[in-house]
Amino acid sequence: MIIVKTREEIELMRQSALVVSKTLGMLAKEVKEGITTNHLDKIAEEFIRDHGALPGFKGLYDCPSTLLCSVNEAVVHGLPTDKPLEDGDIVSIDCGALMNEFYGDHAYTFEIGNVAEETKKLIKITKESLYEGIRQLKIGNRVGDVGYAIQQYCEAHGYGVVRELVGHGLGRKMHEDPEMPNYGRRGRGKKFIEGMVVAIEPMINMGTHKVKQLKDGWTIVTQDGKPSVHFEHDVAIIDGKPEILSTFAYVHEVLGITTNEEDEFRQKSLVL
Repeated sequence: MIIVKTREEIELMRQSALVVSKTLGMLAKEVKEGITTNHLDKIAEEFIRDHGALPGFKGLYDCPSTLLCSVNEAVVHGLPTDKPLEDGDIVSIDCGALMNEFYGDHAYTFEIGNVAEETKKLIKITKESLYEGIRQLKIGNRVGDVGYAIQQYCEAHGYGVVRELVGHGLGRKMHEDPEMPNYGRRGRGKKFIEGMVVAIEPMINMGTHKVKQLKDGWTIVTQDGKPSVHFEHDVAIIDGKPEILSTFAYVHEVLGITTNEEDEFRQKSLVL
């Protein structure tokens, strides 16, 4: 059952999402060659707690960490380690925060140093596919419309769209209805309704869409060992249209990226 949020609850969720956004922005200053994901995990937990929130992942389903850091062929759910990041790596950092009794949950894929051009393209297309999906989150559409948009955009570039892992509803629980696959058929699945909030998160592989789980019980990797990219936003339906509650603006500010990619999904300007 989809749990509809009031406008007041959506604003509380925006605050939760922005704690995650600010955490990712802080991490953008730290993600570099020689840094370990365990270090990133430690400073992320401190940052979230300092901002009046709790780490959303830590302890959830027995997760041992604040961040999930997926490097190169890791798709999602990568546990932080003491292995330093290397030049040419990519790392998807997925972060959650619990604040005001609501969760924020989103992710960004970072480049470390000199990343291969074909990997840069995968990052670009995956990020663009996120917004292709978000455009379909509106009254009159269904879950399959979002998945179809993401799938068609990515498969047109020859990439594999992960099937086993999906986006999800978001609220007082980290995972609510509906599930939000990154593949699907137009006009199929649950209808979108005013006040629903979801996490849309394309997980796109350079090669096969097939994945496997490592022995740590968490990390999901591509079967062919090729890179995977993950981006995620929290999105509400307000006045029948998609409204992004999270933002990559804090990350972009650190990385020197100028873009208006989020503008069409905001009813009012974001003040940093």
